[in-house]
Amino acid sequence: MANPTLAGKNVLIAGGAKNLGGLIARQAAQAGANVAIHYNSESSRPEAEKTLAEVEATGSRGVILTGDLTVPGNVEKLFADAAAAIGQIDVAVNTVGKVLRKPIVETTEDEYDSMFDINAKAAYFFIKEAGRSLADNGKVITIVTALLAAFTDGYSTYAGGKSPVEHFTRAAAKEFGERGISVTAIAPGPMDTPFFYGQETPERVEFHKSQAMGNQLTKIEDIAPIVRFLASEGWWITGQTIFANGGYTTR
Repeated sequence: MANPTLAGKNVLIAGGAKNLGGLIARQAAQAGANVAIHYNSESSRPEAEKTLAEVEATGSRGVILTGDLTVPGNVEKLFADAAAAIGQIDVAVNTVGKVLRKPIVETTEDEYDSMFDINAKAAYFFIKEAGRSLADNGKVITIVTALLAAFTDGYSTYAGGKSPVEHFTRAAAKEFGERGISVTAIAPGPMDTPFFYGQETPERVEFHKSQAMGNQLTKIEDIAPIVRFLASEGWWITGQTIFANGGYTTR
Protein backbone atom coordinates (compact mmCIF):
# COMPACT_ATOMS: atom_id res chain seq x y z
CA MET A 1 0.00 0.00 0.00
CA ALA A 2 1.60 3.26 -1.11
CA ASN A 3 1.90 6.05 1.48
CA PRO A 4 -1.02 5.07 3.72
CA THR A 5 -2.34 7.94 5.84
CA LEU A 6 -5.44 8.80 7.83
CA ALA A 7 -6.21 11.84 5.69
CA GLY A 8 -9.75 11.56 4.34
CA LYS A 9 -10.39 8.24 6.09
CA ASN A 10 -13.39 7.45 8.28
CA VAL A 11 -12.65 6.17 11.79
CA LEU A 12 -15.03 4.57 14.29
CA ILE A 13 -13.92 4.46 17.93
CA ALA A 14 -15.86 2.36 20.43
CA GLY A 15 -15.43 4.00 23.81
CA GLY A 16 -14.23 7.14 22.10
CA ALA A 17 -15.65 9.77 24.43
CA LYS A 18 -12.85 10.13 26.98
CA ASN A 19 -9.52 8.89 28.30
CA LEU A 20 -7.64 6.83 25.67
CA GLY A 21 -10.56 6.72 23.24
CA GLY A 22 -10.96 10.48 23.37
CA LEU A 23 -7.28 11.06 22.62
CA ILE A 24 -7.40 8.60 19.72
CA ALA A 25 -10.39 10.50 18.33
CA ARG A 26 -8.62 13.85 18.58
CA GLN A 27 -5.40 12.56 17.03
CA ALA A 28 -7.28 10.87 14.17
CA ALA A 29 -9.05 14.15 13.41
CA GLN A 30 -5.76 16.06 13.55
CA ALA A 31 -4.41 13.59 10.99
CA GLY A 32 -7.31 14.43 8.66
CA ALA A 33 -9.80 11.66 9.45
CA ASN A 34 -13.53 11.92 10.06
CA VAL A 35 -14.48 10.33 13.38
CA ALA A 36 -17.51 8.49 14.78
CA ILE A 37 -17.34 8.56 18.59
CA HIS A 38 -19.19 5.84 20.50
CA TYR A 39 -20.02 6.09 24.20
CA ASN A 40 -21.90 3.68 26.45
CA SER A 41 -23.45 5.35 29.49
CA GLU A 42 -25.38 8.62 29.50
CA SER A 43 -22.95 9.96 32.11
CA SER A 44 -20.29 9.97 29.38
CA ARG A 45 -22.33 12.04 26.93
CA PRO A 46 -20.91 15.43 28.01
CA GLU A 47 -17.39 14.14 27.43
CA ALA A 48 -18.46 12.67 24.07
CA GLU A 49 -19.86 16.07 23.06
CA LYS A 50 -16.63 17.77 24.13
CA THR A 51 -14.55 15.32 22.10
CA LEU A 52 -16.86 15.81 19.12
CA ALA A 53 -16.39 19.59 19.33
CA GLU A 54 -12.61 19.10 19.35
CA VAL A 55 -12.84 16.79 16.33
CA GLU A 56 -14.96 19.26 14.39
CA ALA A 57 -12.62 22.12 15.34
CA THR A 58 -9.94 20.47 13.17
CA GLY A 59 -12.22 20.70 10.14
CA SER A 60 -13.05 17.00 10.17
CA ARG A 61 -16.57 15.63 10.30
CA GLY A 62 -17.71 13.81 13.41
CA VAL A 63 -20.69 12.19 15.09
CA ILE A 64 -21.46 10.77 18.51
CA LEU A 65 -23.30 7.46 18.86
CA THR A 66 -24.31 5.34 21.81
CA GLY A 67 -25.22 1.74 22.54
CA ASP A 68 -24.53 -1.29 24.71
CA LEU A 69 -22.05 -3.25 22.62
CA THR A 70 -22.60 -6.50 24.52
CA VAL A 71 -25.71 -6.78 22.31
CA PRO A 72 -24.63 -7.82 18.78
CA GLY A 73 -27.54 -5.99 17.18
CA ASN A 74 -26.29 -2.76 18.74
CA VAL A 75 -22.85 -3.36 17.24
CA GLU A 76 -24.39 -3.76 13.80
CA LYS A 77 -26.38 -0.55 14.32
CA LEU A 78 -23.28 1.30 15.49
CA PHE A 79 -21.39 0.52 12.27
CA ALA A 80 -24.43 1.32 10.13
CA ASP A 81 -25.10 4.63 11.88
CA ALA A 82 -21.43 5.59 11.73
CA ALA A 83 -21.29 4.90 8.00
CA ALA A 84 -24.50 6.84 7.42
CA ALA A 85 -23.04 9.84 9.24
CA ILE A 86 -19.45 10.01 7.97
CA GLY A 87 -19.16 7.44 5.17
CA GLN A 88 -17.97 3.84 4.92
CA ILE A 89 -15.67 3.08 7.83
CA ASP A 90 -11.97 2.53 7.08
CA VAL A 91 -10.61 2.12 10.62
CA ALA A 92 -12.43 0.52 13.56
CA VAL A 93 -10.90 0.89 17.03
CA ASN A 94 -12.34 -0.84 20.10
CA THR A 95 -11.22 0.62 23.44
CA VAL A 96 -14.20 -0.75 25.39
CA GLY A 97 -13.39 -2.66 28.57
CA LYS A 98 -14.28 -3.24 32.17
CA VAL A 99 -11.85 -4.02 34.98
CA LEU A 100 -12.45 -5.98 38.16
CA ARG A 101 -9.89 -7.01 40.76
CA LYS A 102 -11.40 -9.74 42.90
CA PRO A 103 -10.36 -13.19 44.13
CA ILE A 104 -11.80 -16.12 42.21
CA VAL A 105 -13.49 -17.52 45.32
CA GLU A 106 -15.41 -14.23 45.80
CA THR A 107 -16.44 -13.68 42.16
CA THR A 108 -20.14 -14.07 41.41
CA GLU A 109 -21.71 -15.50 38.29
CA ASP A 110 -23.13 -12.07 37.44
CA GLU A 111 -19.67 -10.51 37.69
CA TYR A 112 -18.18 -13.24 35.53
CA ASP A 113 -20.89 -12.81 32.89
CA SER A 114 -20.53 -9.02 32.85
CA MET A 115 -16.74 -9.15 32.53
CA PHE A 116 -16.78 -11.64 29.67
CA ASP A 117 -19.68 -9.90 27.92
CA ILE A 118 -17.85 -6.55 27.91
CA ASN A 119 -14.27 -7.68 27.40
CA ALA A 120 -14.73 -10.68 25.08
CA LYS A 121 -18.22 -10.85 23.56
CA ALA A 122 -18.41 -7.17 22.62
CA ALA A 123 -14.91 -7.38 21.12
CA TYR A 124 -15.83 -10.47 19.10
CA PHE A 125 -18.91 -8.94 17.53
CA PHE A 126 -17.09 -5.63 16.98
CA ILE A 127 -14.42 -7.48 15.00
CA LYS A 128 -17.10 -9.47 13.19
CA GLU A 129 -19.00 -6.37 12.12
CA ALA A 130 -15.76 -4.65 11.12
CA GLY A 131 -15.06 -7.61 8.83
CA ARG A 132 -18.52 -7.23 7.30
CA SER A 133 -18.56 -3.45 7.01
CA LEU A 134 -15.06 -2.03 6.60
CA ALA A 135 -13.76 -0.77 3.30
CA ASP A 136 -11.06 -2.85 1.62
CA ASN A 137 -7.60 -2.15 3.09
CA GLY A 138 -9.25 -1.21 6.40
CA LYS A 139 -7.81 -1.54 9.89
CA VAL A 140 -9.21 -3.14 13.05
CA ILE A 141 -7.50 -2.35 16.37
CA THR A 142 -8.52 -3.61 19.81
CA ILE A 143 -7.16 -2.55 23.20
CA VAL A 144 -6.42 -5.52 25.48
CA THR A 145 -4.11 -5.61 28.53
CA ALA A 146 -0.49 -6.26 29.48
CA LEU A 147 -1.84 -8.66 32.10
CA LEU A 148 -2.09 -11.21 29.28
CA ALA A 149 1.62 -11.74 29.90
CA ALA A 150 1.43 -11.56 33.69
CA PHE A 151 1.35 -14.19 36.43
CA THR A 152 -0.73 -12.41 39.03
CA ASP A 153 -3.69 -12.63 41.36
CA GLY A 154 -7.02 -10.86 41.41
CA TYR A 155 -7.58 -10.22 37.72
CA SER A 156 -8.92 -13.59 36.60
CA THR A 157 -12.03 -12.20 34.90
CA TYR A 158 -10.31 -9.11 33.48
CA ALA A 159 -7.26 -10.75 31.94
CA GLY A 160 -9.35 -13.86 31.30
CA GLY A 161 -11.97 -11.82 29.46
CA LYS A 162 -9.36 -10.04 27.35
CA SER A 163 -7.39 -13.21 26.58
CA PRO A 164 -9.78 -14.53 23.88
CA VAL A 165 -9.36 -11.29 21.95
CA GLU A 166 -5.83 -12.38 20.99
CA HIS A 167 -7.30 -15.42 19.30
CA PHE A 168 -10.11 -13.41 17.70
CA THR A 169 -7.43 -11.06 16.34
CA ARG A 170 -5.36 -13.86 14.82
CA ALA A 171 -8.35 -15.56 13.20
CA ALA A 172 -9.73 -12.29 11.83
CA ALA A 173 -6.32 -11.31 10.45
CA LYS A 174 -6.28 -14.50 8.39
CA GLU A 175 -9.91 -14.28 7.35
CA PHE A 176 -9.89 -10.57 6.42
CA GLY A 177 -6.38 -10.48 4.97
CA GLU A 178 -7.37 -11.16 1.38
CA ARG A 179 -9.24 -7.84 1.44
CA GLY A 180 -6.15 -6.05 2.75
CA ILE A 181 -7.68 -5.54 6.21
CA SER A 182 -5.18 -5.69 9.08
CA VAL A 183 -6.32 -6.76 12.56
CA THR A 184 -4.19 -6.02 15.63
CA ALA A 185 -4.39 -5.75 19.41
CA ILE A 186 -2.48 -3.43 21.73
CA ALA A 187 -1.71 -4.48 25.32
CA PRO A 188 -1.00 -1.41 27.47
CA GLY A 189 0.26 -1.59 31.02
CA PRO A 190 -1.89 -0.22 33.85
CA MET A 191 -2.95 3.19 32.56
CA ASP A 192 -3.03 6.42 34.48
CA THR A 193 -6.82 6.83 34.15
CA PRO A 194 -9.80 6.46 36.50
CA PHE A 195 -10.38 3.05 34.88
CA PHE A 196 -7.39 1.72 36.86
CA TYR A 197 -7.36 3.44 40.23
CA GLY A 198 -10.71 2.18 41.50
CA GLN A 199 -9.36 -1.36 41.70
CA GLU A 200 -6.09 -0.72 43.52
CA THR A 201 -4.74 0.44 46.87
CA PRO A 202 -2.12 3.23 46.93
CA GLU A 203 0.49 0.62 47.83
CA ARG A 204 -0.35 -1.54 44.83
CA VAL A 205 -0.34 1.50 42.55
CA GLU A 206 3.25 2.14 43.63
CA PHE A 207 4.09 -1.51 42.97
CA HIS A 208 2.66 -1.34 39.45
CA LYS A 209 4.69 1.80 38.78
CA SER A 210 7.85 0.06 39.97
CA GLN A 211 7.51 -2.61 37.29
CA ALA A 212 7.90 -0.23 34.34
CA MET A 213 10.60 2.12 33.07
CA GLY A 214 10.87 5.35 34.98
CA ASN A 215 8.69 4.11 37.82
CA GLN A 216 5.50 5.20 36.09
CA LEU A 217 2.18 3.95 34.79
CA THR A 218 1.34 3.78 31.11
CA LYS A 219 -0.15 7.05 29.88
CA ILE A 220 -2.78 7.43 27.18
CA GLU A 221 -0.24 9.54 25.30
CA ASP A 222 1.97 6.43 25.09
CA ILE A 223 -0.74 4.35 23.39
CA ALA A 224 -2.71 6.66 21.08
CA PRO A 225 0.26 7.20 18.69
CA ILE A 226 0.59 3.42 18.31
CA VAL A 227 -3.06 3.23 17.28
CA ARG A 228 -2.45 6.02 14.78
CA PHE A 229 0.61 4.20 13.41
CA LEU A 230 -1.23 0.88 13.01
CA ALA A 231 -4.05 2.72 11.24
CA SER A 232 -1.66 4.24 8.70
CA GLU A 233 2.03 3.45 8.06
CA GLY A 234 1.86 0.33 10.23
CA TRP A 235 -0.73 -1.36 8.04
CA TRP A 236 1.62 -4.30 7.30
CA ILE A 237 1.43 -5.41 10.94
CA THR A 238 -1.46 -7.82 11.40
CA GLY A 239 -2.50 -10.69 13.66
CA GLN A 240 -0.27 -9.34 16.43
CA THR A 241 -0.67 -8.36 20.06
CA ILE A 242 1.69 -5.45 20.73
CA PHE A 243 2.78 -5.10 24.36
CA ALA A 244 3.29 -1.37 24.95
CA ASN A 245 3.89 -1.02 28.67
CA GLY A 246 7.39 0.22 29.44
CA GLY A 247 8.60 -3.28 30.30
CA TYR A 248 5.79 -3.96 32.79
CA THR A 249 5.33 -7.37 31.18
CA THR A 250 6.78 -9.01 28.09
CA ARG A 251 6.62 -12.31 26.28
